[in-house]
Amino acid sequence: MALSARNNLSGTVRSVTTDEVMAEVVIELDGGETVTSTITRGSADRLDLSEGDEVAAVIKASEVMVEKD
Repeated sequence: MALSARNNLSGTVRSVTTDEVMAEVVIELDGGETVTSTITRGSADRLDLSEGDEVAAVIKASEVMVEKD
């Protein structure tokens, strides 16, 4: 599959937490950092995501917000 996004991070699923509509997926990257994604429950089910799966986090964003109080 070819994607236009260049930010492709490989890692391992550490947890998948679901409710009726959404899923939170925590991915541990090779360096030990984590990336958390929220996706629809339907997408998580379709991908059959579970702890230990090898996945890629593909980041496509035109903005990154930073806030400091």
